[in-house]
Amino acid sequence: MTQVTRLDPPAKQGPSEAEERIIIRGGKPLHGQVRVFGAKNAVLKMMAAALLAKGVTVLRNVPNLTDVHMMAEVLRHLGAKVEVGNDEVKIDATDLTEIEAPYELVSQLRASFVVLGPLLARCREAKVSLPGGCAIGERRIDLHERGLKLLGAEVGIDHGYVYASAKKLVGTRIYLDRPSNGATENIMLAAVLAEGQTIIENAAQDPEIVNLADCVNAMGGKITGAGTYQIVIDGVPLEEMHGAVVDTIPDRLEAGTFLYACMAAGGEVIIDGVNAHHIYAVISKIHEMGAECSIYAPDTIKIKSTGRLKPTDITTVPYPGFPTDLQAPLMAVLAVAEGTSIVTETIYENRFMQVGELRRMGADIQLKANSAIVKGVPKLMGAEVKSSDLRAAASLIIAGLGADGVTEVTGLSHLDRGYDRLEERLRALGADIWRR
Repeated sequence: MTQVTRLDPPAKQGPSEAEERIIIRGGKPLHGQVRVFGAKNAVLKMMAAALLAKGVTVLRNVPNLTDVHMMAEVLRHLGAKVEVGNDEVKIDATDLTEIEAPYELVSQLRASFVVLGPLLARCREAKVSLPGGCAIGERRIDLHERGLKLLGAEVGIDHGYVYASAKKLVGTRIYLDRPSNGATENIMLAAVLAEGQTIIENAAQDPEIVNLADCVNAMGGKITGAGTYQIVIDGVPLEEMHGAVVDTIPDRLEAGTFLYACMAAGGEVIIDGVNAHHIYAVISKIHEMGAECSIYAPDTIKIKSTGRLKPTDITTVPYPGFPTDLQAPLMAVLAVAEGTSIVTETIYENRFMQVGELRRMGADIQLKANSAIVKGVPKLMGAEVKSSDLRAAASLIIAGLGADGVTEVTGLSHLDRGYDRLEERLRALGADIWRR
């Protein structure tokens, strides 16, 4: 199991965040073995689920990320006792003292909006700030609102906050117009303590939602069907809920990032602790591009990349399709493929923010509506670039690994939200990369 030795949030290492940077001298092939950490998108939602029970819930295999520490602050504000460190999070939500998650906390971590469902279920009342704008595009809450109303809650939006209250929640059948992760999670968590049975149709099917359901079940909940189109929640009384010890699934997005890093730099890398079933869409595209990628053991993938890769087309769609979170990292590889690739983004309207920075490195990318036409060039060139969001940061680092010369990436607060010591782990694989 991955050991996280820091007990505090990742520290700034320079006079200001603007001056902190990752420096990459490209052209060094990657070789060796790396282990994937726990999934950020699973940990954050399970931390919110801990609000459903009196007692201590322990989450294991937790990466040391700024997002994890930020969610811990949200839970502490609500009255929970939270300890983070040594690859674990311990949450004691026995005594909640607040029903409000304020703007100054929620605005720093959009995922914290998921406390709405469990707060409403546990306290029958919740006041959660709307998260505000997002660099990669709009994240609507209409499905959250409609689902909670169908469970019997009164829901309103006023002065930037969502207010929800209910004398009791009653199970019902809820159809989602689109398989929204956030709406699926909030409705599912609210329904855990509702009277009777709730059925969510057209639910999001991501592995992180399965992990969340398993966590709730370990705490005494009754959820079946997670990972499929239809999730069934049989409500239980609060008295039947209790703390639990739960393992976090591997981060499939981090696994994809290491796979693309090897493709960009060349070399041969073994990735441990990964569930290949979670990234079949990613592996399929790797095969199309001509790299060797095989399931080396039950939880291990081996990739070998030599020579110039072939182009491929991708369209981002909900799981189990190609993930939007790996669109930007893959684009850095497609930028030097031998031919033209078309990348179509259907999830977020602004998720091509890495394109301008990749162009600074010599990439030939044209945008047309929600598609990017990527004409591969023989080589990217090192340059000073700035990340605009989490996955764009990963994209620029991947581009730098294969580029000629030195690349300097700033805007690292985005990177540290979702990758634990990425530069150190790439350096252990042979990359010439450091942070200052």
